[in-house]
Amino acid sequence: MPFDVLKPGQEVLYKLENEETNPEWGCYPDKRPIEQYIRYGFVVLDKPRGPTSHETVAWLKKLLGLKRAGHAGTLDPRVSGVLPVALEEATKALQAIAHSDKEYIAVMKLHEDVPEDKLIEVLKMFEGEIYQKPPLRCAVKRQLRIKKVYKLELLEKNGKYCIIRMHVEAGTYARKLIHDIGEVLGCGANMRELRRTRAGLWTEQEAVTLNQLREAYVLWKEFGYEDLLRKYIRPVEEMVRHLPKIWVRDSAVDAICHGAALAAPGVVKLTKDVTKGSLVALMTLKNELIALARAEMNAEEILSAQKGIVARVVRVVMPRGTYPRLWKSAKEKGEIKFQ
Repeated sequence: MPFDVLKPGQEVLYKLENEETNPEWGCYPDKRPIEQYIRYGFVVLDKPRGPTSHETVAWLKKLLGLKRAGHAGTLDPRVSGVLPVALEEATKALQAIAHSDKEYIAVMKLHEDVPEDKLIEVLKMFEGEIYQKPPLRCAVKRQLRIKKVYKLELLEKNGKYCIIRMHVEAGTYARKLIHDIGEVLGCGANMRELRRTRAGLWTEQEAVTLNQLREAYVLWKEFGYEDLLRKYIRPVEEMVRHLPKIWVRDSAVDAICHGAALAAPGVVKLTKDVTKGSLVALMTLKNELIALARAEMNAEEILSAQKGIVARVVRVVMPRGTYPRLWKSAKEKGEIKFQ
């Protein structure tokens, strides 16, 4: 499936104009052999109602014959919708999407009918930063937290039943939010249905079901047809599409895979939204994800820097040896002296 490593509106700045990549090293993400493509894959799953998120991912692992998979943004058993799932080696990049904002469609039942204009007024009151304590049945510590509600929109009202679109920060409990809205209205309210329609950049229109994945997997295993499986499974690089990015020279790739910090001479280009302290994706010139890192400079500083550390590695994704070792360790340089 074609993909873009840039999010809409992301601008690229060039530090080195004519730097090229060796075609013998690494591989363009969409050209990976299918087994490797799956191991470095990412699925936007349409979770059904009934099973827990953990059970759904366990079924997915069994279906694809994997040893490891992980999801971001747990959904309750009675909630359906978009569940991002990383496969095998792609689980190393889950940190990149753990705090993505979410969008839900909820069915709220009021305990008493209230005028529509009053309901809209109260919904507006809950936009912005709110205090929220997780419900009794949850997997996190029950302490008061500040969460951001970006937008609450009334889509439809029929007597006591209301359909609401909720755009909220990650970790916001929709059920508790609806309960609190009912308290402010003075009549009480409870959630009857909930579906996650978006997680980060991924919407329900892009989500695939377990049955669709099973059919695609069977087509590949029994008939050698890969196209459908490649359509449903995306490269791990899509998981960092929303992040600022820095592309590095081939000669710096393996050093980063060993945990080395990225120095200014290794930078080829970067996105304009790189800021000091931000989580960034370090990429090869073939658009492969090398690692997640924390920026030490702003984009303008990196462009003008001739030396110095521009980013420090947080989590390596690419295996060592994918690109040849073109660097020397401190011991090899003679910088470490043994007594």
